[in-house]
Amino acid sequence: MAPLDAFESTPIETLPSIASGVRIAYASQKTRPIAWRIQQLRKLYWGLVDLTPEFLEALKLDVGKSVYESQVTEIEWCKNDIVFVTKNLEKWAQDESPPDISLPNKFMSPVIRKQPLGAVLVIGCWNFPIQLSIGPFIGAIAAGCTAVLKPSEISPASAMVLKKLIGKLDSDCFAVANGGKDETTVLLNEKWDKIFYTGNSVVGTIIAKKAAETLTPIALELGGRNPAFVTRNTDLRLAARRLLWGKHINAGQVCISQNYTMVDADVADEFIKQLRIANKEYYPNGAKASPDFGRIVSDHHFARVKKMLDSTQGKIVIGGATDAADRFIEPTVVLVKDQNDSLITEESFGPLLPVLPVANLDEAIRIANEVHSTPLGLYAFGNKEEVNRILTATTSGGATIDDTLFHASIPTLAFGGVGDSGQGSYRGKASFDCFSHRRPITRTPGWMEKLLDIRYPPYSGKLQKMIATSAVKPNFDRQLRTKYGITDYLRAAFLLGGSGVTGGFTRWVLFVLIAAIAKKGIDSRGGLPDYLR
Repeated sequence: MAPLDAFESTPIETLPSIASGVRIAYASQKTRPIAWRIQQLRKLYWGLVDLTPEFLEALKLDVGKSVYESQVTEIEWCKNDIVFVTKNLEKWAQDESPPDISLPNKFMSPVIRKQPLGAVLVIGCWNFPIQLSIGPFIGAIAAGCTAVLKPSEISPASAMVLKKLIGKLDSDCFAVANGGKDETTVLLNEKWDKIFYTGNSVVGTIIAKKAAETLTPIALELGGRNPAFVTRNTDLRLAARRLLWGKHINAGQVCISQNYTMVDADVADEFIKQLRIANKEYYPNGAKASPDFGRIVSDHHFARVKKMLDSTQGKIVIGGATDAADRFIEPTVVLVKDQNDSLITEESFGPLLPVLPVANLDEAIRIANEVHSTPLGLYAFGNKEEVNRILTATTSGGATIDDTLFHASIPTLAFGGVGDSGQGSYRGKASFDCFSHRRPITRTPGWMEKLLDIRYPPYSGKLQKMIATSAVKPNFDRQLRTKYGITDYLRAAFLLGGSGVTGGFTRWVLFVLIAAIAKKGIDSRGGLPDYLR
């Protein structure tokens, strides 16, 4: 394999013409045919296949990723997304019949048509430079948008391979703009139909303010101080193995990994013991010697994580070693005293796992809501009742029960933040929806003109007729009690008390099966007994 291309910023004076080019391409209607979009996605797939050796090398250089992590969390991740989207795109793009349309309005033939938003800007992130760039880009292509990708300059080798990858697509419709703050500023000054950004909340706020100037819609995938809960009813070995893995994948540089773990004080010592056992299993010769453990992406980020570790008032119980020359920070577990510790108040984005003992679940829930009320992820280990209490009393972009990261790893499940951890979602169909406009369309037939006469002036004598044809009667009385009519009772009888058609059908199937079994039993005994004849 030839050496990777050295990082080069896109000439800043060319950025306006690049943005203008994709706007012109979108206006040409070139991206509208579904077959064309699928063709572009398939080119993207085979581009990923062909460039895999270069991506593996780039990811090793940028963030010290192992081949395993690079393949699973970056390359195969994106390939699987592409396959799923191409298999379902024709179905998603079809006109949709909206639900809950009244009988008179059905004559207007209402439909929802999915239309591309236009020319979009996708700004990727450095910690998963392939996945977090190509993931939303897949959605833009699928929806029929034209797009410019701005990879993160903090992962420069990956950015240059991404430029090669996007270069395999239609050059009129898709482009890469490499660079840093200055180049991004120029791009944000251009008019876009949507901006998709993955990164930190500081830059996310800047982008949101800039987009607001032109009322440009945005999707923000940010981060958060994500909590993990470990109750006394948890399988501690299982929790330790899974939480340790979730925090140390990509050397902890994962926006959805837990930022801190609250554990019932009565089982805290045993939990730490299990963390120590798991750490030894994962890295028998130490993390530094392991080909499976990554490195911090840059000197700046190394210094930031190291400062957090140096500032903690807690006790290091596992790890703690660092090497600035290698940008290595050992997987480190710190037993902290309270929620004001620096390892909890700040998002570490590194292989630091603070453990905070708590008196009970109520205290853990209170702390989680005080530290960050709208984190990107949440992880709960405990029995069913405890988990339900946690989910009911907290808010997060997503949650995984008895594990970590899983809610973000299923390609058919929408992923996104809430509050200040982000807005909008993507993955699978959600990626298509993210870059689509749901356009409601109706068609009024000419034969309805006589019926519609009551809407035209003069209005004298027409008000009551209009109200009679359009008003919806409430299903509740002045005491706010639900009222049931004859149709409600008939529906309940027809559905055998089921809450919907599916439930009613299931009950009818069970009823028929039970009746058939009963009849067979009766027949085998020679029919009904005499007293029932």
